[in-house]
Amino acid sequence: MVLATALVEKLHAFDPAAEIHFLLRKGNELLLSEHPVINKVLIWDKKQGKYSNLFKLLFEIRSAKYDAVVNCQRFAASGFLTGFSGAKSKLGFEKNPFSLLFSESYPHKIGKRDDVFFLHEVERNQLLISGITDQHAAAPKLYPTADDFTFVAGYKEQPYVTICPASVWKTKELPLAKWIELINVIPGSYRIFLLGAAGDKLIAEEIVQKSGNAQITNCCGAFSFLQTAALMKDAAMNYTNDSAPLHFASAMNARVTAVFCSTVPQFGFGPLSTESYILEEESDLYCRPCGLHGYKSCPEKHFDCAKKIHMKTFLPG
Repeated sequence: MVLATALVEKLHAFDPAAEIHFLLRKGNELLLSEHPVINKVLIWDKKQGKYSNLFKLLFEIRSAKYDAVVNCQRFAASGFLTGFSGAKSKLGFEKNPFSLLFSESYPHKIGKRDDVFFLHEVERNQLLISGITDQHAAAPKLYPTADDFTFVAGYKEQPYVTICPASVWKTKELPLAKWIELINVIPGSYRIFLLGAAGDKLIAEEIVQKSGNAQITNCCGAFSFLQTAALMKDAAMNYTNDSAPLHFASAMNARVTAVFCSTVPQFGFGPLSTESYILEEESDLYCRPCGLHGYKSCPEKHFDCAKKIHMKTFLPG
């Protein structure tokens, strides 16, 4: 979702007077609160009344009589809304099950591990609006409020780094022992903030206890999405898995080191910040990547793509 904000930036740059609405899943709407470019946020509640809410959304979308609907997802639900939106122009990817109903559809090619040239997701998404803008992708962007920056100001009183240790997919999550290995080489002059959702508290607390580092603070569940982004903005470094916090960092142009375990940057979801680094196992593992999204556990039972990564801080000095 965060990467899709690049489309918002691009459309606004080409037509500042255009009214832009953004559809997202319930639970993510606070990411776009008080967004200066987006005029309206549409919310799909998938957990309660999934399909009845989908049809309510369709009615709302058709009533709006959009000039264009741009669908950067490849799932049936968003394709259904796009195909039957009634918009003058319906733009999406060929892989969407409802692409036959689109005005124009475009290829969505995921890169392979050995690819030298590959498209980032923001570039693939840009194809969708290339006919009404140009070929060049904008950067994604989030807009924390002044209150968000004020909320985290007290955490910025000395140099600090952030670590986002958890991931929905376990094979995209660096093992706890490797995070501790990283912590052990971070200079003692830096405070370390562990970031994540409330559900990540236990993982973070285990890192705190086993590392024995007095500079660590478990902040999981303490911040909203935009407060997290505001804190990441000025960090000496943000360490993330191949997961949502990586894209938060990109959207803030914050320093970031992204760790890729079972996935690879060539899939097109790597960091976009001006100062960004990638940590991954550099040997030619026969089983990597094992899938686009990851698994609950390593299919080969060894998880060498994570365990063999050589940890580096990329900090100055």
